[in-house]
Amino acid sequence: MEYAAAREGAGSFDLPDRALLAVSGPLRQRFLHNILSNDVQSRTAGQGSRAALMDVKGHLLAFLRVLVDKDEIWLEIPDGRIEAVETLLLHYRVAAPVRFRRSDAAVLALVGPKAADVLRNGGADVAEMTPESHAMVEFAGAVVRVARAGDLPAGGFVLHVPPDARATVLSAVQARGAVPIGPAVVDALRIEDGRPWFGPDVSEDNLLHETTLVKEYHSPTKGCYVGQEVIARLDARGGHVNKVLRGLRLTAPASAGDVIVGENKEVGRITTAGVSPALGAIAMGYVHRTAATPGTMVAVASSPATVARLRLKES
Repeated sequence: MEYAAAREGAGSFDLPDRALLAVSGPLRQRFLHNILSNDVQSRTAGQGSRAALMDVKGHLLAFLRVLVDKDEIWLEIPDGRIEAVETLLLHYRVAAPVRFRRSDAAVLALVGPKAADVLRNGGADVAEMTPESHAMVEFAGAVVRVARAGDLPAGGFVLHVPPDARATVLSAVQARGAVPIGPAVVDALRIEDGRPWFGPDVSEDNLLHETTLVKEYHSPTKGCYVGQEVIARLDARGGHVNKVLRGLRLTAPASAGDVIVGENKEVGRITTAGVSPALGAIAMGYVHRTAATPGTMVAVASSPATVARLRLKES
């Protein structure tokens, strides 16, 4: 029922590990544009982008949702990374007139082909939103920021909800047809759609090219930013890295951390595993370049498996 709701109707779930940081000041867009991997400067109020924050060696520190508003820019930050993000931004601020403010808003997800209908039934018409565009709407008696979220599986929206309205908003979306979805189903949907998240699938040990998400999190036309030299150097080499995130079709269920074996040696590890009603046992994980070609036969937990493209639904 939960899986069908996400694929055919609407489903909802909490994103409890996500935090929000507001950046204000007259030079806020230029400041973030010079640090983050994607375009911020050209965005107008109501627009946004997904961007990576990296160190000078190109190691990923966080994936961010950047939402440009009239007077502030909101950063949606995953998996307990707000301390690291704020610390680095403070480091680069120097004399720039920018300020930071944390929010205690709850972050909820609403996914599925009928997600927009649930919000419209609640008084918010968001059907024409493009990825990372956003608006403040009144929903279930609360003022909520709704953003089209490109990092969610099954297509959908994130809702930034005042903490005292979280329960009311959740009840309202469920009353309008959204089915609560548990973590195991969310993982299966993410694996199917190739939606790795910072934390379970991406860490400070990774480069952006290893995630295969360069086109989503990087603008090739903008100027310098922190970590840009590494991105440019890898692009010049054809994007070749020693390991890359891939989907895997399994013959038996696996777990995060399981070793991927090819030709009697370790060639990678699972980051997220699940069981899909449509595809059976599946996973995503990093695979060494020697075994990363889709169709390569490997083994996971002593059972045969096949390497596939990250987006298993397209394989």
